[in-house]
Amino acid sequence: MAVRAFVLITVDALRTREVIDQLKKGKRIKTVNEVLGPYDIVAEIESPELDDVTSILREDIRPVSGIRNTLTCVVVR
Repeated sequence: MAVRAFVLITVDALRTREVIDQLKKGKRIKTVNEVLGPYDIVAEIESPELDDVTSILREDIRPVSGIRNTLTCVVVR
């Protein structure tokens, strides 16, 4: 069974569109949504193993310039 997670992302205020465009290029990121509230973006990721979630965060999300912070919520049901 695949592991799904939602990544809540805060970004530098003037770079939201740029960050969204970069995240949408990630082949391992299912969806990218701009949201209102304490976070700026919610990205959905899915992987075969829990360790792959860490890899996606480390390689595809956190290195994107303009991202200030992430919070990952792994789906349990």
